[in-house]
Amino acid sequence: MIPRRIVLSLVAGLASTLLLGACGSSNSAGSDSTAAVDPAASAPTTTASAPAASTPAADATTTAYTVTARAVDGVGTVVTDSNGMTLYRYDKDEPSPSKWTCKGACVKTWIPVIVPESVQTSGVAKSLLGTVHRDSQPQLTLAGWPLYRYVGDTAAGQANGQGKDGVWHAVAPTGEKAAATG
Repeated sequence: MIPRRIVLSLVAGLASTLLLGACGSSNSAGSDSTAAVDPAASAPTTTASAPAASTPAADATTTAYTVTARAVDGVGTVVTDSNGMTLYRYDKDEPSPSKWTCKGACVKTWIPVIVPESVQTSGVAKSLLGTVHRDSQPQLTLAGWPLYRYVGDTAAGQANGQGKDGVWHAVAPTGEKAAATG
């Protein structure tokens, strides 16, 4: 009796697998269902080229990442990402040649900015942009400084990471530390 149940369970499992596989297949050639994570900003932009690679959730060949100079209360004009989130630099990193040192638990709080092939700018000189390889992915740099997002910023226009531990600073469009404005 038990061997019969095992066989019936195996047959039912195989049939389910085949049905689910058929439901997920597509007959249209060349369709790609990958969705882009970062929508393009509405501000006028220029394109800077970065080494070819992709973020885990974005298709690098079709998505452009945007960096924009934006005024943020308390820190002045800083660089923000496609979603208006403030970008930061870390004093322990090295700008020339670009070298990142934030790793392990650090990257849970300070998220490296991994970019697709195309990077657009608005108010930031594209000649200052570049990348440094981080685990086979390109991390965006500005004036050689690797860039990060802070998990404590939950909405566009915040700079809660400014001055954190005396080594994290919102980054100005020149790559310098943003100066606290009060």
